[in-house]
Amino acid sequence: MDKFSTLTSTIVPIPTRNIDTDQIIPARFLKATTREGFGDNLFRDWRYNENNEPKADFVLNQENVSGKILVAGKNFGCGSSREHAAWAIYDYGFKVVVSSFFADIFKNNALNNGLLPVQVTDTFLQSIFKQYEENPKLELTVNLEEQTISIKGTDQQEQFDINAYKKYCLSQGYDDIDYLLSQQDKIKAYEQEKTY
Repeated sequence: MDKFSTLTSTIVPIPTRNIDTDQIIPARFLKATTREGFGDNLFRDWRYNENNEPKADFVLNQENVSGKILVAGKNFGCGSSREHAAWAIYDYGFKVVVSSFFADIFKNNALNNGLLPVQVTDTFLQSIFKQYEENPKLELTVNLEEQTISIKGTDQQEQFDINAYKKYCLSQGYDDIDYLLSQQDKIKAYEQEKTY
């Protein structure tokens, strides 16, 4: 996984509320066992029609919309617990998802896979959407160390919460296994100390 410190990026807005994991990555695409390639089917049924032709009105199909920050409506990632939803978002190229509420399992899956879920207030979220309508080149800055998200060019900023362990792992580009491997010397020293 990539190390995360600070990201400034334009946004991809999907203001829909209650986006569930089946909408993020439909169940028929869950056969693969590695993380690669899931981005191709991110929001598949919203992006393409029955003939596999892109729907021109969907935001991911609009050439003038791009960014590494996905901004979504409240209650993002609800539904089933599939980890593939986080895989698909990350594989597509997003590094951050912003919403005013995340389903707990999705939030944990995101953090375990290098994707930073930033939970903001409803007021702040609506401000992002409103300002985007006025300026489609709107940028957000997410600072992991300070745990802040700000709307560039304004004084609007909020703090966000994150588990200290997951914060450290994101900053180092670690998943749980990487973290354990990084602690090998300490683990060996502890084992030797406890050997009788």
